[in-house]
Amino acid sequence: MIDCDWLSTNVDSIEQQLHAWGVPDPSAESSRAAAGLASHLARELASQPESWTRAGEVAAEVANLLPSPGERVAVIGCGTSLFMARAFAALRESQGQGLTDAWPPSDHRLHRGYDRVLAISRSGTTTEILGTLREYGGAGAAVTVITSTKSAPILELGDAVLVPEFDEQSVVQTRFATSVLALLRTHLGEDLSTPIRQARHVLAESEESLAVARGAEQITFVGMGWAAALADEAALKLRESTQSWAEAYWATEYRHGPISISAPGRVVWAFGELVPNFARDVGATGADLVAHDIDPMAELVRVQLLCTLRAGDRGLDPDHPRNLERSVILDS
Repeated sequence: MIDCDWLSTNVDSIEQQLHAWGVPDPSAESSRAAAGLASHLARELASQPESWTRAGEVAAEVANLLPSPGERVAVIGCGTSLFMARAFAALRESQGQGLTDAWPPSDHRLHRGYDRVLAISRSGTTTEILGTLREYGGAGAAVTVITSTKSAPILELGDAVLVPEFDEQSVVQTRFATSVLALLRTHLGEDLSTPIRQARHVLAESEESLAVARGAEQITFVGMGWAAALADEAALKLRESTQSWAEAYWATEYRHGPISISAPGRVVWAFGELVPNFARDVGATGADLVAHDIDPMAELVRVQLLCTLRAGDRGLDPDHPRNLERSVILDS
């Protein structure tokens, strides 16, 4: 079980990044609802490069609790955690480390038989996650749970990876989700020094770099492989924090219907490498294409920044989205 004081010892470096980016101190008089840059969301997303570095350390500490090469693995999660599960599953299979499925707990296929079940839940209290794990009861598979919440009931339902240093005050997830993905990518053997460096560069860019997307009427995110899961997460972030019209698809599926929504004043935003002739086809619609040659996890930080700007433009509080709570707890 991991429980450390990492965040408190790295406050100075995080505050320096926030100051460089222009994030106001939360004690400032400006209203959070009127300025997305004064939100918890803004401060938490700005801490991600440091959190990803810490995630690499955690990965080594809990390696025995995470999937081994060759194991049949199922990963479950809700909302953002499901998208991180999908990204990890795609990455693990692409590296030949074993069959890996990702399921929402409300529609799982755990009866197929797995060697390990991995459950991701920031709050550790989500009804669907807890119910599925209790019903499953291991059934011959090792169960690992990842959460940032101390004393959460999920900790009693499997081998625990507790990462409170990645927890968040905003209802909208950024740091916890990407740090868990960073932890899992490191466990797969990836070197995250490049994504970490790229994320820092993204955070240092000016607001003007997001001007086209900031004023867009509609945004369609696309990607392939594990990047498709992050495209889904990007669209969810904009819907949650800014009530924006945002959609997401596999890049190769964009031409099979979604292209009809693209038009001048709208944006198509690609995660990862473009598929052949994609830029040509988007260009024909009159929509603007946004594409950067960087790691999709670092590119997600750019979208999170956009969320703070659009929330401020719309007078919305990105920390407390309409109709959304930190955890979905259903009546029994």
